Amino acid sequence: EPNTICHRDRWVSFGERLLKRYFPEIYPSPVVKFCPSMIKILSVFGTRPEAIKMAPVIRALRCHPDSVVSKICVTAQHRQMLDQVLDLFEITPDYDLNVMQADQTPTRVAATVMAQLEPIFRKEQPDWVLVQGDTTTVAAAAWAAFYARIKVGHVEAGLRTYDKYQPFPEEINRRIASVIATLHFAPTTRSRDNLLQEGIPATTVFVTGNPVIDALQHVVALPSLPLSLPEIPSDRRIILVTVHRRENFGEPFEQICQALRDLAEMYAGQVQMIYPVHLNPNVQAPVQRWLKDVPGITLLPPLDYLPLVQLLKRADLVLTDSGGIQEEAPSLGKPVLVLRSATERPEAVDAGTVRLVGADRTQIVQWTRRLLDNPTEYQSMARATNPYGDGHAAPRIVQALLNYQEKGIEIA
Repeated sequence: EPNTICHRDRWVSFGERLLKRYFPEIYPSPVVKFCPSMIKILSVFGTRPEAIKMAPVIRALRCHPDSVVSKICVTAQHRQMLDQVLDLFEITPDYDLNVMQADQTPTRVAATVMAQLEPIFRKEQPDWVLVQGDTTTVAAAAWAAFYARIKVGHVEAGLRTYDKYQPFPEEINRRIASVIATLHFAPTTRSRDNLLQEGIPATTVFVTGNPVIDALQHVVALPSLPLSLPEIPSDRRIILVTVHRRENFGEPFEQICQALRDLAEMYAGQVQMIYPVHLNPNVQAPVQRWLKDVPGITLLPPLDYLPLVQLLKRADLVLTDSGGIQEEAPSLGKPVLVLRSATERPEAVDAGTVRLVGADRTQIVQWTRRLLDNPTEYQSMARATNPYGDGHAAPRIVQALLNYQEKGIEIA
């Protein structure tokens, strides 16, 4: 077929090149036709955490131009926070669904994502749809791929609390992805075991580590940017606070804010708490009511990923309800107190790098004081081993996809 390019050979005759260059109106663009050994992978993600963890995988896919055609679709479930990660990792999407709306609900996001993905799947006809984690984008993309009979690879598979409302809606989102996925890339052996106990075939589960560690190591190596923070005396210890999860809205958030205020008063002149505050009104309202203008507490707008990592490097301790920081902070030797009643990342608790303290005012104050006042207890957490990988998860994920394709195994 003279008007066809094979991606492996990338060969076009000299005459065709001349015609295309000088007479584009009469010589159409070549039709892309894949060699039998080529696979097309469409990565779909929509939030900042997904983008951070998918970025190393996308970079690894680029290392196989003769084997992989990599396409990227972002749903923009979170618009602004997603865009800064795309810029940081130099990712240009092929498709941008731009679904974010004011006061959006998981139902509306899922319905919009599924409807907009359908024509993209029909046009691209990928061999694989690659999703990461447990967002509404993940569940919706996996459903849409299933309806289109496209194989799904699930990055960060197998995390579980076995409480469908903790975290909500992420616990069910990730279970949906596991039921649909053909390949499962588990960050730890415990995540693998969760999948095996649910009847997932062992031959489809790969322990790869978590690509968030790949991303963190990449960002840590980048040149530092000046942090636009108020002047903090060098003798003060820094506590990084990130609290925003849906299950803490309401009374739990009130308890957390009161605990932070208690600690600021107890450690006046000794500790500075730095809190990049999520834009969600359910977060902003209690934070502004309890913590605005409190000495010892610095409230910031949400930070881009690079300055957040720089701040994490400077911090002595982290108080969070975030999932990602439970994985990142231990890599930098920072103890983490998790302000949730359950975690889908129990490996860090077992390793001693993370402690669950819930959203109880008394418990938060008690455990923070133990780490600030007891050097032995602090060091036992700071020196613990991070269980989430060695920074090479992304190449393992890509190699597993390539190996699976070479075997010619079709979806069951």
